[in-house]
Amino acid sequence: MGPPPWAEWGPRKGVSPSRCLFLGPCHPSVSAVRFSGNAPRDHLEAAGHVCVLKDALDYDSRSEVAELIRAADAEAALALHAYRAGRLLRGHGIPFGIVFGGTDLNEDVNQAEKRRVMGRVLEEARFAVAFTESMRAAAGLQWPHAKGKIYVQTQGIATSPSTEFRWDAFLQRAEITPRAGDVRVFLLVCGLRQVKDPLYLVDAFSEWHRQDPGVYLVIAGPEVDPVFTREVKAKVKSSAGVRLVREMPQEDLHAALRHCVALVNSSVSEGMSAAILEAMELEVPVLARNIPGNAAVVRHGATGLLFSDPQEFVQLAKRLVSDPALGRDLGAGGRAYVGAHHGWRAERDTYQHLIRTLQAGAGHQAC
Repeated sequence: MGPPPWAEWGPRKGVSPSRCLFLGPCHPSVSAVRFSGNAPRDHLEAAGHVCVLKDALDYDSRSEVAELIRAADAEAALALHAYRAGRLLRGHGIPFGIVFGGTDLNEDVNQAEKRRVMGRVLEEARFAVAFTESMRAAAGLQWPHAKGKIYVQTQGIATSPSTEFRWDAFLQRAEITPRAGDVRVFLLVCGLRQVKDPLYLVDAFSEWHRQDPGVYLVIAGPEVDPVFTREVKAKVKSSAGVRLVREMPQEDLHAALRHCVALVNSSVSEGMSAAILEAMELEVPVLARNIPGNAAVVRHGATGLLFSDPQEFVQLAKRLVSDPALGRDLGAGGRAYVGAHHGWRAERDTYQHLIRTLQAGAGHQAC
């Protein structure tokens, strides 16, 4: 199955705005979709719909969500993550759709009870959206009854680097002292939680830094898991050439990326990494762990580089440092890929049409 059929429909007029509940892990570090300031909500609000954004992690039961639906006067709902959010929307009579987040298909599916619950969610959902064809295929394999309602829509990407950003202030905050300007930074953007595996490369990178003091690995992101955050801080504190900075405004992060040798992704599991796609859009080389979610968007040697272990990461990172032309070629390839496959206009069209399928179920004018 290719793109959703509604991606080819023309604009429809006369459809009344609705109130839509967005339920999902709302922090951008927790989800593959940028749910706070994220694309789907922005797209629907651009069409005049009212979107109520709530964090699924704040609700423990469906009864709490029932009260939320009443309080928000929601007529339809969209859930990011088939388990965390989708299970809470079952049985309320509200038409809803699902956007797979990544860990639901890559991790939760391996637990029998969670897999059963997600199957029930998909029975009630009007549609489900996967970011890649491989995600759609994986979902169809687990829940054959839902194959006909699972569609592929890649994430749309638009970056906005801050014009006020100062690289020297960033380095100072990261406690990096330039040596005659010879500082080469690799930026790992992630929330501090185990699935992102931010410590995977630390030992190998520190060894490289001892040989070449000008290279640094900077980990940037929010403290999502307090226990794991303490482990990360302790490890980084004792690791030469590795720094940890708090999360930054997205505009500053985009600006910082432009000064870096590469964007690094070391996750154990990904749905579709927005950080990778944003780096590509900014023509910044990507060095990503070779996992299915990353390999779906990073073509080795063309749109980025994939590594299978820390030693291979260091080898590839050294190539980028010694061969600026390679970095430029990868940056250009990545930008071309994002332009061809991750345009935000196509994504906007899809989500605006998706909400109409829910409106039809809620008694609004049919699509």
